[in-house]
Amino acid sequence: MSFLTLLIGFALLIKGADIFVDGASSIAKKFNVSPMLIGLTIVAMGTSAPEAAVSVSSSLAGQNDMSIANVVGSNFFNILIVLGVSSIIAKLPVEKETIKKDTPFLIFISILLLALSLNFNLSRLDGVIFLVLFILFLINMIKSNISSKDIESSSGETAIAIEATDTKSIHMPKTLLLCLIGIVGIVFGGDLVVNSATNIATSFGMSANLVGLTIVAMGTSLPELVTSVIAVKKGETEIAIGNVIGSNIFNILLVLGLAALIHPMAVSVVAIIDTIFMTAVTILLYIFIKKNNSLTKIHGIIFVIIYFIYLIYTIIR
Repeated sequence: MSFLTLLIGFALLIKGADIFVDGASSIAKKFNVSPMLIGLTIVAMGTSAPEAAVSVSSSLAGQNDMSIANVVGSNFFNILIVLGVSSIIAKLPVEKETIKKDTPFLIFISILLLALSLNFNLSRLDGVIFLVLFILFLINMIKSNISSKDIESSSGETAIAIEATDTKSIHMPKTLLLCLIGIVGIVFGGDLVVNSATNIATSFGMSANLVGLTIVAMGTSLPELVTSVIAVKKGETEIAIGNVIGSNIFNILLVLGLAALIHPMAVSVVAIIDTIFMTAVTILLYIFIKKNNSLTKIHGIIFVIIYFIYLIYTIIR
């Protein structure tokens, strides 16, 4: 029964996130927000919504191990499997902005998470630090992408006419209702996942950390995987890396920030080891894209092999 509930929870999480992204994107279009900014913020936050729901629900339930393991597990699943599979399908070019700013920032906050965890605790103050950094990150993204809106506004009368038609077709009450339905699905689904995963862990004698690092992390990362693979198949390869980098940043700053603010979290030795691995994988990603300005098939194969080796280690330790 717990496995069925877990599947239902994942379905609600993924569908809820999908509905929320569609609704939020429509609102952004209505107010003429640049598509690039929509992708970097709304899409990344939408695909990170399952992680947020699970980690916050875990924190409220006192399952701190699952909160941290879910975020750490999701982050290296995103890099090793989402980017690994995507780069096997097609070569992924990386924008200069991602190489110069976004990826180094992800490395910085990964190291910060590791440093703050070394006292075996994430306090409410640590949560506030993460949330402040998250707000600063959003402000910086808005400033760096504000020019794209100006470019769009000067793209000609035809484009303006098309945009006007698109925004007129957006019905705000319906869009707001979709956002609300999406949020309800995310929250309720997150609660089901936490409760059922905890029951599974108890019945099989598994630790909450192991369940969070494997089953829950894989399930909550499905939106990133689906979004990136579809983007690659459509030829929009730059979206794949942007989606993963953005989602990983949100996972650490927003998800763990909120979870720690709600309930201070004890950090186990195992969680610290996993955080070290997550940081190392992020640095490896930076080395690959810095050298080649892209991710190729060989990089993808290396990523997938590393993931399964670590997965085996996680299960037998």
